[in-house]
Amino acid sequence: MEFIVEKIGMSRTVSVPAVPVTLLRVLDTKVCEVTDGVAIVSYASGKKMNKTIEGQQKKYNLSKEFNRFATANVANAEAGDLDVNPLAEAAVLKTTFRTKGRGFSGVVKRWNFAGGRASHGHRMGRRTGSIGNAEWPGRVQPGKKMPGQYGNTNVSVKNDVVSFDAETGILVVKGSVSGPNGALGKVKVAK
Repeated sequence: MEFIVEKIGMSRTVSVPAVPVTLLRVLDTKVCEVTDGVAIVSYASGKKMNKTIEGQQKKYNLSKEFNRFATANVANAEAGDLDVNPLAEAAVLKTTFRTKGRGFSGVVKRWNFAGGRASHGHRMGRRTGSIGNAEWPGRVQPGKKMPGQYGNTNVSVKNDVVSFDAETGILVVKGSVSGPNGALGKVKVAK
């Protein structure tokens, strides 16, 4: 079972010792159509509207706020509100979020290289340094840590469930998940 969630932020439990937790809000989701356990689901996110979305809303008889569509594995056998009961019994969840994008980054930021010395008489600074070997192999090895795109990738992590409130839709998981506060992601029941 998969659910679309929004990351609220991080906190900690009041117990001793304190446990770091992440708060996730399970979005109000409508199941539009189910085929072989995989469903087209709709949820509200922002004010985006175009003729394609209007056509989908008309087809599935949805109200105007449900303007985003995705596919998910669901427990429902037919269209209607998404069944959140599996979250109440879940012990471990697999959370998938997109990491914060940091753009084109140098090796000091991306790979924690030390950089050069800061004293006088050199031009090393925050540069990469030597990247090749000797005459053999005469090329740069694949996988060499170099500057490049950092972040903006999907990351999945398994988290233990601390609590779930079905009324408010607030899910509390142990540890951290990727992405900024307000980011949308998916959670999947792992155990």
